Amino acid sequence: MISEIPQYCLRAYAMFFLKHGSREPFKQSELDWIVSQSMKKKIFAVLLKTGWITKASWGTYNCVEPERVFKGLLEFKVPEVIKEAKKPYAFTNLSAIEIWSDYSYVQRGIEKSPYFIKVLKKDLKYWKEFFNKRNIPNYVREGSTVGEYVILMPVNDVESVDKDGLKVDKLKETLKTAKENEMYSYAYNYMREKYGAASA
Repeated sequence: MISEIPQYCLRAYAMFFLKHGSREPFKQSELDWIVSQSMKKKIFAVLLKTGWITKASWGTYNCVEPERVFKGLLEFKVPEVIKEAKKPYAFTNLSAIEIWSDYSYVQRGIEKSPYFIKVLKKDLKYWKEFFNKRNIPNYVREGSTVGEYVILMPVNDVESVDKDGLKVDKLKETLKTAKENEMYSYAYNYMREKYGAASA
């Protein structure tokens, strides 16, 4: 999974790619005369962890193609990484509509990909750290950025059901949200048809 890197790592990656492309291996020693030993280790650790370089063999590395890196930066990661979470959550609002409607309503593209997630107020610090560690932009109640990001909705109680391996608002609540906005009428009708009128 490719994620964002600090500027000092970006400069190192640019240097490696300009000198070696993606096929010619290079060694950590190329940074010996440029940065300290500890900084060199940090740069290589970050570049490996974030997927910008790969190990070619013992002690040598290759750059990942920039095109692959840039595509990777805009991949949708939230549905997979949230499965690692240890605290309760529920996809809500438009995200719940998306999941319950089997993505017949999709609110996202590579330009803008918000996820609305209910979390307990007392767990807000945990969730901010959880997404920050994975370089996923996150905001409380509102916010926006290019690509994928999370809007955390702090609440006193989180009720959820499992749908396709994700925790999501109950169907009845999701139908109510969809019914209130004409824009989601297709998803609303899809859910009513699939789950039956009794679910409303």
